[in-house]
Parts: sequence; C-alpha cells; structure tokens
Amino acid sequence: MRVGFIGLGSQGAPMARRIVEGGYETTLWARRPASVEPFADTAAKVAGSPAELAAASDLVCLCVVGDDDVRQVLGGENGVLAGLARGGIIAIHSTVHPDTCAEISEQAAAQGISVIDAPVSGGEPAATAGTLLVMVGGEAEVVERARPVFATYADPIVHLGGVSAGQVAKILNNLLFSANLGAAMSALELGEALGVPRSALCEVITRGSATSKALNSIAMFGGTLDNLAPIAGALLQKDCRHAASLADTASAPQGAVFDAADAALALMNHPR
Repeated sequence: MRVGFIGLGSQGAPMARRIVEGGYETTLWARRPASVEPFADTAAKVAGSPAELAAASDLVCLCVVGDDDVRQVLGGENGVLAGLARGGIIAIHSTVHPDTCAEISEQAAAQGISVIDAPVSGGEPAATAGTLLVMVGGEAEVVERARPVFATYADPIVHLGGVSAGQVAKILNNLLFSANLGAAMSALELGEALGVPRSALCEVITRGSATSKALNSIAMFGGTLDNLAPIAGALLQKDCRHAASLADTASAPQGAVFDAADAALALMNHPR
C-alpha cells in the first residue's frame, strides 16, 4: 500500500517516520518546506501539492490541527480529493467534529473514496515509540485495509463503529482529561489552603490511588496550568466545545464533567 501523509507536526512527524521505516512507499506534503527537511535521510518522497500526494497514494493520512485545516487540504483543485483515485482511503487523524467526518465521508463516497476517522492519543513520545492509541470509525473492511499502516505507530488500534465513532470517543476522552485537570487543580488549591505544599501534594497523589495523566501533567509543569495552557488550552477548548455540541444535539445533560472541564479551561484563559 502506498501512503501519503499530511501534517508533520510534533505528533505527525514521528508517525510518518514510522510509516517510512515500516517499509511503506510514502509521500509527504507540507505547507512549510522546513517540515519535510527532517525526512531527507529517508526514502520518503515529497509532493508539490495535496493532489499530487494523493495521486501517488492508496491511503492518505491527515494529521492537521482542526476542521478547517482538514477541509482545506482535501478540497479545491489542488486538494486530496482532486488527486486520489477511486478505491482510495482517507484517514483523518485530526480531532474534529464528528459531523465534519460525516460530511467529508459523503463527499468522498461520490468519488468512490472511503473515509475513516482515526484520532490518536499519546502525543509525541507514544508516536515515536509506536504505542499511540488510535480510535477508529468506519466500515470494518476499510479499517482492516488501513490497520497494518496504523500498526507501524499505534498499539492499540480500537475500532469503535461507523464513521465519526472515533471522533466521539476522542472528544469524550479530551473532555474528561480537561475535567481531570480542573478537579486536580481544585484539590491542589484546597491542599494549599489546608497547609500542604503543592509540590509535596503532587508527589503524594501522583503515586497514590487518585493519580491521573492530568495530575501528572500538572506536576510535570510545576503544579500549575501556566505552562500547559499555551500547549493545550486552545485544543482542549475546541474539543470541549465539540463535546457540548454533541450533548446538545443528543439532548443529553452536560453534567459535572463539563463543570470540572470549564474550571480548567478558565484557569488556562480559554473559557468554553
């Protein structure tokens, strides 16, 4: 299978490198030439446009930031959909609204192209180690065709259902992560009010039954969200907004998880 990869950021770049190292014929495209320079020592080819990349690929993986970015690289005369042949697959690793995936899937199907949503979790360290979590939505046969490529950078690969199911799971994951940040900060602030130093409480809880990835992230950044906010604030804000939209559409109560998430977003100066 020939693979195209777009989105060579801190997470996408190690994913693409592992695809190349896995022996797949790989083509890359990036808006900035500097993004493809680290691949000069590999067998990867560089395309002049998303359409050119797609024409050389059977599977196109997208790892760009958000909904608008996905639409931009797919659409237009130089977009992926202009170059990908009938029978091709688009895998959306970006975390976007499920409705975006459904719309793109319908558009692509008219050209005989399959879409699967495959958002990831784990960040750069997991991508480099090949242990990303991939949450996949799409037709089972299409998912199985893409699975060997995903396996170069991911373990586990969880198929959750039809198109958009992966996005729902990822958005709920990020909503809960945000809520865990908010709850952890509340506990640390209470600890300080009760005379327990924040750094000491971080050490205790990260080794206790109440530990979480959120708390470990806070502890790693000195016990506050000040350093995490520039990295994750806007992305978590986007995903919590998506979660609220899904809840509203389903007429489901938002509940305590949103209250805790909102507390974290406020502390990061990215209110929902």
